[in-house]
Amino acid sequence: MNQRVTVIGGGVVGLASAYALVRQGWQVDLVEARDSLASATSFANGGQLSYRYVAPLADAGVPWQALGWMLQGDSPLRLRLRLDPAQWRWLASFLMACRSSVNRRNATQLLALALQSQATLARWREEDGLDGFAWRRNGKLVAFRTQRAFAHGREQLLDPDHQHALDATDLRGLDPALAEAPFVGGVFTPAEEVADCHRFCLRLAERLLASGQCRMLLGRPVTRLLAQDHTVVALELGHERLSVQRLVLCAGHRSAGLALPGLRLPVYPLKGYSLTAPIEAAHEAPDVSLTDYERKIVYARLDDQLRVAAMVDIVGYDDSVDAGRLRSMRRSAWETLPQAADYQQAVEWAGMRPATPSGVPIIDATRYRNLWLNLGHGALGFTLACGSAQRLVKLLR
Repeated sequence: MNQRVTVIGGGVVGLASAYALVRQGWQVDLVEARDSLASATSFANGGQLSYRYVAPLADAGVPWQALGWMLQGDSPLRLRLRLDPAQWRWLASFLMACRSSVNRRNATQLLALALQSQATLARWREEDGLDGFAWRRNGKLVAFRTQRAFAHGREQLLDPDHQHALDATDLRGLDPALAEAPFVGGVFTPAEEVADCHRFCLRLAERLLASGQCRMLLGRPVTRLLAQDHTVVALELGHERLSVQRLVLCAGHRSAGLALPGLRLPVYPLKGYSLTAPIEAAHEAPDVSLTDYERKIVYARLDDQLRVAAMVDIVGYDDSVDAGRLRSMRRSAWETLPQAADYQQAVEWAGMRPATPSGVPIIDATRYRNLWLNLGHGALGFTLACGSAQRLVKLLR
């Protein structure tokens, strides 16, 4: 196979796409706007590979719950309305998706993609020896602070054969680090995994460069796609042009700005935050991945660091770090797991998650003969990246 595929985007979805294509014999040009790979949304995400916890944000009752959250100073969700038609269109579509029947349909699609992604990553690890990114199968615990929430969690088990409801005593037996945590129970899924997304991206990049089949063009922001007769013929990179044969768009929330006539992409950024705190000998961090259900905060141990991630800010394209949001996260982490890590030395991060209103990513061909999409994964980019890449490869065959 001597045809080339150009991939726009050097985050986890773009790199996984390039890797899957190279494995199938394609020649790949990877174009990334920044000078380094995986330095934006993929840099410091939650770290949990939660394959069986992929329910979309849009669900019945969420709009009313969100209104209650927005009255709180430290709520998990923040909305700042802007004079931006794209934001209003996205919000309108999101509200339309907030129905139980729609949520179940979308959750079924996401679960199938997630399990495919888990199987794909396992294959890459086993067949290619891909390692060095803090991967572990440590299980995931969704923990509840109230009996009412715990009862609801037990009723909503997605996979009763592989998930277990644990009471407070069981939690202490599961992980000693949870002995003093303020949880009355939880749902544990043993097969869930954890890994460092940024390090995973760097390992993929090393393999791509070593293959001799991938050329990387870093620090080259794409300013325009040039098309003729429903075919993309070139990318405009500032003052230069790069000819393309086949093109895959994986540019996250920036993809919408590159859309061609007749191609509207319903993707909008949802800003999230994380802390990466060092774990010293005196600390006792949980070995299992943990989700604090009521506070919507996730914890994942990545070797000698604890990743704490939370928040959804719908505030436009402002990717700056909000000090107040991070103070709230740090305070909650210390109150919940005070001995887990040195929170005062934590590295702070904010990233823009490219989300569709339905929560289901767009992996598809377009009306343009040689343009495919792989984008809109929201907070599940790392979880879904490998499966999405495999689906993309099948589309290009």
